[in-house]
Amino acid sequence: MRAAFGLAEAGFKTACISKLFPTRSHTVAAQGGINAALGNMTEDDWRWHAYDTVKGSDWLGDQDAIHYMCREAPKAVLELESYGMPFSRTKDGKIYQRAFGGQSLKYGKGGQAYRCCAAADRTGHAMLHTLFGRALGYNCIFFIEYFALDLIMVDGVCRGVMCVSMADGTFHRMRANNTILACGGYGRAYFSCTSAHTCTGDGTAMVTRAGLPCQDLEFVQFHPTGIYGAGCLMTEGCRGEGGILRNSLGERFMERYAPSAKDLASRDVVSRAMTMEILEGRGCGPDKEYIHLHLNHLPPELLHERLPGISETAKIFAGVDVTKEPVPVVPTVHYNMGGVPTNYMTEVLRKNERGEDEVVRGLMAAGEVGCPSVHGANRLGANSLLDLVVFGRAAALRTQELYKPGQKQPDLPPNAGEEAIARFDSIRFNKGKLRTSEVRLAMQKTMQRHAAVFRIEKLLQEGLLIISFLIS
Repeated sequence: MRAAFGLAEAGFKTACISKLFPTRSHTVAAQGGINAALGNMTEDDWRWHAYDTVKGSDWLGDQDAIHYMCREAPKAVLELESYGMPFSRTKDGKIYQRAFGGQSLKYGKGGQAYRCCAAADRTGHAMLHTLFGRALGYNCIFFIEYFALDLIMVDGVCRGVMCVSMADGTFHRMRANNTILACGGYGRAYFSCTSAHTCTGDGTAMVTRAGLPCQDLEFVQFHPTGIYGAGCLMTEGCRGEGGILRNSLGERFMERYAPSAKDLASRDVVSRAMTMEILEGRGCGPDKEYIHLHLNHLPPELLHERLPGISETAKIFAGVDVTKEPVPVVPTVHYNMGGVPTNYMTEVLRKNERGEDEVVRGLMAAGEVGCPSVHGANRLGANSLLDLVVFGRAAALRTQELYKPGQKQPDLPPNAGEEAIARFDSIRFNKGKLRTSEVRLAMQKTMQRHAAVFRIEKLLQEGLLIISFLIS
């Protein structure tokens, strides 16, 4: 959305293809906030933010891309504010910033940072509606409920996409000088996840079918606090506002695993700690399968003001009144750090014959589908919304450098896109005995069982055999 209106604003003829109505994209579910070193609550510096991001990535993040993202963060957030995004406010009218996991001051030596800019616990909802409203102010053409099937690649250059209208089944060939993928992750590869049912890895699949590489697909983040049984997210903001995790003994066990950060350690640390507690028999419930998240010691007025959506979610999906009792939570698949490899300008990369990175002309990727490696092996909470707006903006800026509005496009080959239609029809008219939903469910349960928080060779080998059998 940020890239689309950025290009329309610059005079480019821009089409936004979406299999959903734009405001139903999964960004709408983001709760906690967006990181930026504004310094509204305490002294802050974007370099401290960059340090935390590098450290949180298990030191595997691309430091040039992280430098760019964290440096541009304050500008991106203030830009959102200027568009009318309704951030929560401090008493003196500044953007409210809450504590979040893995965030520190003075390169880890200055205590907890308050860096996460929030709109209550509905920050993604506020952001998506703000950006959609902005896009409507420009001549951006929306193709709503059109499903992108495949990239149109001609001599190694991306020349557009093939898509199908979900309303009437007609095929459409969309020609473009530049195509920007912004289609989310592949969380639904797992049985239990916080992702919407639409997060099915369409972008990474299209890129793979086009013969282009993906990277770091094994880096899957498990959010510590998904509601047990439902998978719905209880934002990290719960712990940022003072929530506590306890085991069946009533122990605040994170003090053992992360003595300084405690419940606000980075997500991979908390998820592993919770899993260890459950595996060692200290889980809660009749089958000792979950951990308790306590918010009932916090003032009800604070919960109503800062976490209204969370209170509602807990009531609906766990049957719990957060002012009186704890919420049962377990680590749940939440985010994919891997995806389509890009540079910090969002241009998609591949290896040339000499093994060097080269840009795939006509193709960019931003957001969870892209992988500029700003998250490394583990994303810091509230860096995902930042990733979206910073790199969505970067995609628009880079496109403006490479192309001019109204620039002529070369003609497509007459048979461009026919392969996508043939593949679509081969699935549509297949006479197999299994339904698509049955194959999907079996694959999801295999991933959940064999590639979870802790991965060992034996389980991975078993999972590989099952997946190979399912797709054969």
